[in-house]
Amino acid sequence: MQRHSGGMIGNSLSLCYHNKLILAPMVRVGTLPMRLLALDYGADIVYCEELIDLKMLQCKRVVNEVLNTVDFVAPDDRVVFRTCEREKNKVVFQMGTSDAERALAVARLVENDVAGIDVNMGCPKEYSTKGGMGAALLSDPDKIEKILSTLVKGTHRPVTCKIRILPSLEDTLNLVKRIERTGISAIAVHGRNREERPQHPVSCEAIRAIAETLSIPVIANGGSHDHIQQYLDIEDFRQATAASSVMVARAAMWNPSIFLKDGLRPLEEVMQKYLRYAMQYDNHYTNTKYCLCQMLREQLESPQGRLLHAAQSSQEICEAFGFGAFYEETIRKLDARRADLLAKTPEAVEEPTEDTSGIIKMAIRFDRRAYPPQITPKMCLLEWCRREKLPQPVYETVQRPVDRMFCSVVTVAEQRYQSTLWDKSKKLAEQTAAIVCLRSQGLPEGRLGEENPSLNKRKREAPDQDLGGPRVQEPVLPGEICKKPFVTLGSSEDNLLEGC
Repeated sequence: MQRHSGGMIGNSLSLCYHNKLILAPMVRVGTLPMRLLALDYGADIVYCEELIDLKMLQCKRVVNEVLNTVDFVAPDDRVVFRTCEREKNKVVFQMGTSDAERALAVARLVENDVAGIDVNMGCPKEYSTKGGMGAALLSDPDKIEKILSTLVKGTHRPVTCKIRILPSLEDTLNLVKRIERTGISAIAVHGRNREERPQHPVSCEAIRAIAETLSIPVIANGGSHDHIQQYLDIEDFRQATAASSVMVARAAMWNPSIFLKDGLRPLEEVMQKYLRYAMQYDNHYTNTKYCLCQMLREQLESPQGRLLHAAQSSQEICEAFGFGAFYEETIRKLDARRADLLAKTPEAVEEPTEDTSGIIKMAIRFDRRAYPPQITPKMCLLEWCRREKLPQPVYETVQRPVDRMFCSVVTVAEQRYQSTLWDKSKKLAEQTAAIVCLRSQGLPEGRLGEENPSLNKRKREAPDQDLGGPRVQEPVLPGEICKKPFVTLGSSEDNLLEGC
């Protein structure tokens, strides 16, 4: 099999290798608005920001009809990954992982909405390496091989990885040859080692040695600033490294129009275009602010930069750029679309159901914000049991190994109650189970605005650190302590059905 000879950055590039579509990633720019902007300016392929496997496995795939996007939503309703039809065949999902089975579960979760799956084995930051991910994997070739082989065999999308070079070129070449044997479609190489940072020179020679050794496409990375400041520099960097293509990260963040053959567009124009995408796709204001600050860079002390720095909402960001009217119009349209969809959707009635095992279930989750600081559903349930002279509630909690989420069953008067949704901690799962019991019985659960005089009279004892307020001390009962996973429920895909 001949190695691909490369192509000019900016041209549409898709290669055939081992009967798979090979992607030529060009830009790693993060969230949806920035990725779409890069595509507008000529990037061939875009990467999402690195997303951690455990976080993704907590997510539920949601079709967002208001924004016309596909969202992967965490239990706290935060959108972890958002994509749309326009980038479906151009976006590579990059994950941080240290476990083959978790990596495969994530790949299967997203594979129908992306063009490829990438494992980031080059991130040197502590949040990644302390979990055995990123550059920490470079010292464990066996684990690298297992993760990549599992992905190649288990997903129908092309699989790639991104690495950094090792201190020894010989060790680096041995590692990449072993990686190639896993069957991946391409490899991106950041030409610095784990300890080096952007101020250190990138090693074009090391990337070239890898490209000349392997038969799969090699993607050169790490050339921003020192090598890549305009469009023509991208091809120069590719030739210097003998790579098939080039991945650009920082330079593309600073000005995504770097992919235009005709040269960089004025920064004001680029930022305004980015803002339109950010508002259109309801991007979180903190990310919007970060991306605009990256573009302004040396101009952060300008009057506009100071306004941006002080902004604490999407509206204030838009006003800083003279887009106040656009913001109002965009919000009006999105609200109208939501209202129209709600009018066409029958209201869901939340009714408890009883399964064959006799457990009463409801699809609900505990939201700390809906309760006063010193009141929780568990406290309300315990107080009710004492008033009714019933044995105190008994909680049995299990942890799902694939994503480390928790589910609790509470037993009250020999009846068991459980939520069908999973939570990120044992304490949250117990609160949710208590809510199911209370709602099934038509009892107050302590929400803001509810009256529960007996609870208000009780003295609070130890603070509950996880829930943000004091709690009544309760004895530890059998089944309440969950030190390690002890129940496996269904397959990985089954575990994701409830959105956790």
